[in-house]
Amino acid sequence: MFEKVLFPTDFSEVSRHALKNCIPQLFEVGAKELYLVHIVDITATDIEAIELMKIDEGELNRIAEEIRAKGIEVNPIVKIGIPSLEIAEIAQENNVDLVVIPSKGENILRQMFLGSTASNLVRATKKPVLVVKYEWDEEKEEIKCLSNCKEIFKRPLIAVDFSECSEKVINAVKKFEELIEEVTLIHVVDYGKHEELERNIESAKVKLREFAKFFKVPSKTEVLTGIASHSILGTALAKDSSLIVVGKKGRSVIKDLLLGSTAERVVRDSKLPVLLVPCE
Repeated sequence: MFEKVLFPTDFSEVSRHALKNCIPQLFEVGAKELYLVHIVDITATDIEAIELMKIDEGELNRIAEEIRAKGIEVNPIVKIGIPSLEIAEIAQENNVDLVVIPSKGENILRQMFLGSTASNLVRATKKPVLVVKYEWDEEKEEIKCLSNCKEIFKRPLIAVDFSECSEKVINAVKKFEELIEEVTLIHVVDYGKHEELERNIESAKVKLREFAKFFKVPSKTEVLTGIASHSILGTALAKDSSLIVVGKKGRSVIKDLLLGSTAERVVRDSKLPVLLVPCE
């Protein structure tokens, strides 16, 4: 299991909800140490950064005490700087296993233009990032998590492209294999000429069966054709997956904005949690 977890908080409603519900549930299934991080954004505040830091430090320590009362080891950290870069640095310095980010139904591509901390952090960190989805419950008039965080790791759908990145994705999933009931591996073949397409499909089936041997738990394999993100999302729903796992390749911001990437399309459109595994 991912033992050292980093959770960056901005004190928003969705962040507070995650700290009361999802984060404690992760510790019920094996997480052991929490790095609770808040960054005073030096580029966005009108108040003196040092004064604001003292205020936020008090609030973070108060939240940390509430979490400690649940028997969780917490390391609160407050810094001043550019949030995404500072959080990525803290994750690296403390060798955390997982960064958890709550996301409330916002368009990731739109966030990029606005300089979203979440999307920038996903790009900056070299650690796996778990994006947990939230939405507004109109009936109850409150934020709700779309997943039971204790169940997230039970039925992962793993997208592989047979590159070196795929090995890193598999290794990341192996860290929580003891929590898995069944794993589904999927590969999406690009469109092409009929003869070539048939060969690629058969080759992919063989390779996926080899990847499945890495796991001791029951596994299924799916080879589909078409748009990768659509196939991944559709299969996750059809298989009742609890989590989508994809590799995050380091590409330029401009290239991602113009072309999009499979990982970012999946994060943008999925209502399931998404585990992004860095490939570099």
